[in-house]
Amino acid sequence: MDEIIKKIAGLGLPGILLVIAIAASGGSSAAAIALIAGLGGPLGIIGGLGLLGLAGVIAEEVTAFGIDAILKNIYTERSKTESVRVLLKEIQDLPITDDLKLKLKHELSPRTVDPTEPEPTPKTIEIIEE
Repeated sequence: MDEIIKKIAGLGLPGILLVIAIAASGGSSAAAIALIAGLGGPLGIIGGLGLLGLAGVIAEEVTAFGIDAILKNIYTERSKTESVRVLLKEIQDLPITDDLKLKLKHELSPRTVDPTEPEPTPKTIEIIEE
């Protein structure tokens, strides 16, 4: 799964939209053909056909692991090379549920202090002028 996550993350936003389209179509890549042809970009239908093969593999992964886990891993991988602020804006614009958006944003947000650790006590610093 890690190898597929890296490949999808390399596609950027079109890869995310492809995963969402395949998940929304019930794991069938046939319902996402229009999107795939559009993703062919300057390569047209040939580029789209190349992505069609990838769509089948993605459909299997979505079925096995679930859309939540796959999107979390993709965005975690992308956060290594892209601005978290840009990714958070991108997540806000995705056609997914608010609950899933919140989960993805939480995954990318800086980690908070562990609630089991005691809060650090404030330190007093005294400045003395000579």
